[in-house]
Amino acid sequence: MSGDRMTCDCGGLLDVVHDPSPASILGAEAWKRLFDHRRRSPSCPADRSGVWRFRELVLPDLAVSQLVTRGEGNTRLYDASCSPRANAWMGTTDVSFKHEGENPTGSFKDRGMTVAVSWAKKSGAKIVACASTGNTSASVASYAALAGLTSVILISEKGTAAGKIAQSLAYGAKAVMIRGDFDTAMRLVLQARTKLGLAVMNSINPVRLEGQKTVIWETLEQLGWDPPDWFVVPGGNLGNCAAFGKALREAYDIGLIDKMPRLAVIQAAGANPLVLSSRDGWKRHTVKAATVATAIKIGDPVNFSKAVRALGWTNGVVTDVTDQEIMDAKAVLDSDGVGAEPASCATVAGIRKLVSKGVIGRDQKTVAVLTGHLLKDPDTTIGYHRGTLDGIVPAAPNPPVVIDPTIDELRRVLGA
Repeated sequence: MSGDRMTCDCGGLLDVVHDPSPASILGAEAWKRLFDHRRRSPSCPADRSGVWRFRELVLPDLAVSQLVTRGEGNTRLYDASCSPRANAWMGTTDVSFKHEGENPTGSFKDRGMTVAVSWAKKSGAKIVACASTGNTSASVASYAALAGLTSVILISEKGTAAGKIAQSLAYGAKAVMIRGDFDTAMRLVLQARTKLGLAVMNSINPVRLEGQKTVIWETLEQLGWDPPDWFVVPGGNLGNCAAFGKALREAYDIGLIDKMPRLAVIQAAGANPLVLSSRDGWKRHTVKAATVATAIKIGDPVNFSKAVRALGWTNGVVTDVTDQEIMDAKAVLDSDGVGAEPASCATVAGIRKLVSKGVIGRDQKTVAVLTGHLLKDPDTTIGYHRGTLDGIVPAAPNPPVVIDPTIDELRRVLGA
């Protein structure tokens, strides 16, 4: 593919299509042995990356010497024994959490960004840019710094979590705040791509989705290539839904798995264009997004068509949950010591809803993808526990307590 082309003449998004012959020649079991061997590599940075150890199935046109990598991936899969409160709250017995918040910059975006920035550098780009709700900007800034490229991030003037802005500034990005929402910033960055020659790092870029596929492959590897019944993921710009469906389809076609898991995409009720579309024969809808889960506060997702395709491949489902449900789910998951940013916890609330409706079985093996770290949006967490979030009444508040520095006061607080 061209180094900078991202859309078809018809206006649709492009895909990276892999030559199937290498996979056919090597065979599924040989692929598994190769991936496992690389995972144990003592010295090769590419092999130790949770993205690049799958490199022939990600972007084989890049040589190892051309990779811009921080050892992304290799995130933990917390089984049900690590999240007993969350599983009880959801009404499940076998939900595991794939925690992408454990990536270098604290979100799944690093998996896609190592690929997108590597490709941009090889293609001769000088400036990389993105529109962002926060996580993409942090990742772009970090990987661009490593690659020696200039980064420009376009974020909403209001509603972007401070922790994410802080990361971007610290990593040296040029931060441009837009008087408007994410969708406004996205339109502007696409104009800048053609008129200013910026290399766009958003998920409209097909090579970025190739990196995000590895969330699925690494999870399958951790499960001994025994696929779960469900993968559940929050939906914003829908890049993960698109990438996960592609990963599952390729894994099945290659023979890495022998059954196709189902995808469930969970949106916030105030940012639910995919849900509205699913109720209207997949006619495309847009909304003015409003949700406390800022990472999925997107009303016009660029990967809509690819997400619909992924849901078709996997017999998937989509639903939405309220901000109240998201924050209550977050409080439960956080109390297990796992923790994630609000958007990630849409998965927890969504699973509870789908279990209650009989869509997901109580005992079905399910993997919930947590997309961002707890500390990405600490103000929202503190606001929940203090009861200061508009329209949300905390079901499980744990507010801080202020006391005079005396043993009697401490005894009182402890109930001793």
